[in-house]
Amino acid sequence: LKSKLVQMNYSCLPNEDGSLKGSKTMSTTVGMDIDHLTKEEMPTVRERILQKKEELGLLMLEESARGGGYHLVFRRRPELSQEENLKWASELLEVKYDDGAKDITRVFFTTTGSAEDLLFLDDEIFRLTPSRLTPSPSLLREGSGQTQGQKLSTPLPHREGMGESLLSTPLSHREGMGESLEGKGESLSFPSDFKGISYTSIIGEFWRRTGGEPSEGERNKRLHQLAANLRAICDDNEEWLLEVMPRYGLPAQEMRSIIHSACKEPTKGSRLIDKIVKALETGISPDEVDDAEAVQEETGVKVNVKALPSGLKESLTGVPVSMHMPVLCSLMPLAAAYADQVEVRYCDGEMQKLGMMSIIYGEQASGKSVCKHAVNIWKRQLDDEDALARKREDEWKERKKNRKANEKAPDDPKVLIRVVPVTVSCSTLLKRLKNADGHTLFSFGEELDTLRKTNGAGSWSSKYDIYRLAFDPIDSEWGQDYNSDQAESGVVKVAYNWSMLGTSGAVRKCFKADNVENGLSSRILLAEMPDTSFAKMPHYGRRTQEDESKIQEAVTRLRSYSGYVDTPRLRKAIDQWVEEQRVMALKDVDHVKDTYRRRAAVIGFRCGVIFHLLTGRVKESNACVEFATMMASYCLNQQIKVFGAALQNQYVDAQQECQRYGANNSIFDQLPPTFTADDLAALKPANVPRNSIIKIISRWNRDGWVVKADSKRWSKTKSDNDKVTS
Repeated sequence: LKSKLVQMNYSCLPNEDGSLKGSKTMSTTVGMDIDHLTKEEMPTVRERILQKKEELGLLMLEESARGGGYHLVFRRRPELSQEENLKWASELLEVKYDDGAKDITRVFFTTTGSAEDLLFLDDEIFRLTPSRLTPSPSLLREGSGQTQGQKLSTPLPHREGMGESLLSTPLSHREGMGESLEGKGESLSFPSDFKGISYTSIIGEFWRRTGGEPSEGERNKRLHQLAANLRAICDDNEEWLLEVMPRYGLPAQEMRSIIHSACKEPTKGSRLIDKIVKALETGISPDEVDDAEAVQEETGVKVNVKALPSGLKESLTGVPVSMHMPVLCSLMPLAAAYADQVEVRYCDGEMQKLGMMSIIYGEQASGKSVCKHAVNIWKRQLDDEDALARKREDEWKERKKNRKANEKAPDDPKVLIRVVPVTVSCSTLLKRLKNADGHTLFSFGEELDTLRKTNGAGSWSSKYDIYRLAFDPIDSEWGQDYNSDQAESGVVKVAYNWSMLGTSGAVRKCFKADNVENGLSSRILLAEMPDTSFAKMPHYGRRTQEDESKIQEAVTRLRSYSGYVDTPRLRKAIDQWVEEQRVMALKDVDHVKDTYRRRAAVIGFRCGVIFHLLTGRVKESNACVEFATMMASYCLNQQIKVFGAALQNQYVDAQQECQRYGANNSIFDQLPPTFTADDLAALKPANVPRNSIIKIISRWNRDGWVVKADSKRWSKTKSDNDKVTS
């Protein structure tokens, strides 16, 4: 039966007579065969391929005819050979390809176009566009299972409506955008994308931002504008522009004239095209590129939405770019609570669970509710489960209340309720933790000031102790004993994550000197809402049903993990990051930074673990590592900004604290090449004790920064411009 199936080739173009044998012209796509998967492996591999479709450049995915495997087609990376493309895709997808199917003339038996067989299809696959590269002779040898002398097949009748066969007449450049030279059947000899973004997408966004596609009567003028801007990313090459630009029915000679005229203008680049590329690279609206750059300048971080895993990416749908970090930070504790059965090993070798707490702060009416909306979607599964549990508990309470005087009280159902209010009493919290069955509880509070008032006196003040213990749930215990049946007694493991919203004033009142110095402040992931003073009203988009479904899928994925998850790349990256911060703090004699860098690293690491779990990959991706270090840096900067002045009153205000990281401002660099302890003391506040000065110099000496010149003087071994590496 298999021999009757139509055979397709995806990696090369045919010879003039339609045969494949001896073809040396690679197409812009690569066909990949994955075989010998078990029944259990099939859904996991399928989901991984579809999750990575954008990074891979996936164009088609189908089940193989005999089952137990997949055929997939992806965009060719022109700088790599055929085999290198297959190896790259294999590493990205973490699955082995059939090394007997690595020749460009390899054909694939095609099944049907049903949803069960054809799992993904992008019409881009039907374009006839050869690659500029010619494969090496070693990649042109015959491979097993090939039908190299065979002519091209006709389109499959059961795929009617899903595009023509690979080797039929090409589709137009872009539906509704006119026909390119490509659409006339002419071969492309230049790249069809820029920095991984197709020119089709860039041109489409250009039209959107400049009033839509050209109408009859303005084609020449608008195409001239497009060429004048697009040439900035086509090396001012007229032939390149001719290939990638839409034609809207204009003849080739007229297009050449328009492009030539545009390219004669002085070269000045295109700020609009730069914005469009940046936006498409990071997955934000081009209208928000300026905002993103302003946020990056202010906070030091820039969220690459496009690189986020499913669940987190959809959480930022419709969220202004200036609020991306607050939304992400509000979600991290809840995501960590869902992954409460996971254990990881930190850089220091100790095992950890994902304890996390966050506070999103900003002035009144600063838009903090955007975090609430995202959290509500994420905790929907817990809310639904808790509703049933609370109903059972209420029914038990009612039966207990209505029992007769001599009747035995019904047994406590000991229900699992995981979402508790932030104002929960210590006794009720203890009860919920006792019934948690190893799960993490979660609270979300819309007003931090409410928490401050309820936690401010009597036994309530012990809640702050509970919060500190909850940061390390793997071995932290808390409990209470009362000689009364009315109060809950016992000792439990503290697994309790929370997110709070509040004003800047509430944060200052909640974290006075005692809560800053006792370690609670270093355990909090803080995020600041954008300053809305005299600002225009922000505009929010809406998440689609599909977005919300993907968030629920992400929640389910986090809940499915249990046991030890190894993250060696994250450990290495965070270890390097925390060492870099130590060196910077030491060079600047910055005790505040030295204090906060340690747990900021832990928080960034745990955020990276969540990112990794959501990707479903075996190994941590580069995007995962970058996300972890970004979160660590953001956390550190926010902690210093909010709590730095209270922790060490030598700083005038937190904003100045965040600005004193440059090497030119460091105390070490301000010292002369040979200095004394008195020289260092002169650069420090008058209240710094003498033994602290000696301790600083000793640490510099131990790290090899200085050597002793004589009994009273020290000499630098590193110049002011030296970069200290770990």
